[in-house]
Amino acid sequence: MEQLMKILKDIRPDVDFENATDLIDSEILDSFDIISIVSEVNDAFGVEINVDDLLPENFNSAEALYELIKKMQAG
Repeated sequence: MEQLMKILKDIRPDVDFENATDLIDSEILDSFDIISIVSEVNDAFGVEINVDDLLPENFNSAEALYELIKKMQAG
Protein backbone atom coordinates (compact mmCIF):
# COMPACT_ATOMS: atom_id res chain seq x y z
CA MET A 1 0.00 0.00 0.00
CA GLU A 2 2.91 2.32 0.75
CA GLN A 3 4.21 2.01 -2.81
CA LEU A 4 0.73 2.70 -4.22
CA MET A 5 0.35 5.81 -2.07
CA LYS A 6 3.69 7.12 -3.34
CA ILE A 7 2.57 6.61 -6.94
CA LEU A 8 -0.74 8.36 -6.31
CA LYS A 9 0.87 11.29 -4.51
CA ASP A 10 3.47 11.68 -7.26
CA ILE A 11 0.68 11.94 -9.84
CA ARG A 12 -1.67 14.15 -7.79
CA PRO A 13 0.06 15.62 -4.71
CA ASP A 14 -2.97 17.83 -4.04
CA VAL A 15 -5.32 14.91 -3.30
CA ASP A 16 -5.87 13.32 0.14
CA PHE A 17 -5.67 9.69 -0.97
CA GLU A 18 -5.66 8.42 2.62
CA ASN A 19 -9.22 9.62 3.23
CA ALA A 20 -10.87 10.09 -0.16
CA THR A 21 -13.52 7.54 -1.13
CA ASP A 22 -15.08 9.33 -4.10
CA LEU A 23 -12.13 10.07 -6.37
CA ILE A 24 -14.11 9.25 -9.52
CA ASP A 25 -17.65 10.04 -8.36
CA SER A 26 -16.63 13.57 -7.33
CA GLU A 27 -14.44 14.00 -10.42
CA ILE A 28 -11.30 14.50 -8.35
CA LEU A 29 -9.39 12.31 -10.80
CA ASP A 30 -9.78 12.87 -14.53
CA SER A 31 -9.08 10.52 -17.42
CA PHE A 32 -5.47 11.67 -17.72
CA ASP A 33 -4.91 10.89 -14.03
CA ILE A 34 -6.38 7.42 -14.50
CA ILE A 35 -4.14 6.72 -17.50
CA SER A 36 -1.10 7.80 -15.50
CA ILE A 37 -2.12 5.73 -12.49
CA VAL A 38 -2.79 2.62 -14.57
CA SER A 39 0.57 2.94 -16.35
CA GLU A 40 2.51 3.43 -13.10
CA VAL A 41 0.65 0.64 -11.27
CA ASN A 42 1.16 -1.81 -14.15
CA ASP A 43 4.90 -1.12 -14.10
CA ALA A 44 5.36 -1.03 -10.33
CA PHE A 45 3.26 -4.07 -9.42
CA GLY A 46 3.71 -6.25 -12.50
CA VAL A 47 0.00 -6.37 -13.27
CA GLU A 48 -2.01 -5.50 -16.36
CA ILE A 49 -5.05 -3.38 -15.57
CA ASN A 50 -7.24 -3.63 -18.65
CA VAL A 51 -10.36 -1.87 -19.93
CA ASP A 52 -12.68 -4.23 -18.04
CA ASP A 53 -11.08 -3.12 -14.77
CA LEU A 54 -11.58 0.60 -15.43
CA LEU A 55 -14.67 0.82 -13.26
CA PRO A 56 -15.36 3.73 -10.90
CA GLU A 57 -15.53 1.41 -7.89
CA ASN A 58 -11.93 0.28 -8.57
CA PHE A 59 -10.62 3.86 -8.58
CA ASN A 60 -12.80 5.72 -6.05
CA SER A 61 -10.26 5.17 -3.28
CA ALA A 62 -6.66 4.12 -2.83
CA GLU A 63 -7.92 1.13 -0.83
CA ALA A 64 -10.17 -0.03 -3.70
CA LEU A 65 -7.30 0.27 -6.16
CA TYR A 66 -5.03 -1.66 -3.80
CA GLU A 67 -7.62 -4.43 -3.54
CA LEU A 68 -7.73 -4.62 -7.35
CA ILE A 69 -3.94 -4.89 -7.49
CA LYS A 70 -3.88 -7.65 -4.86
CA LYS A 71 -6.61 -9.55 -6.70
CA MET A 72 -4.68 -9.32 -9.98
CA GLN A 73 -1.43 -10.43 -8.35
CA ALA A 74 -3.17 -13.44 -6.82
CA GLY A 75 -4.15 -14.76 -10.17
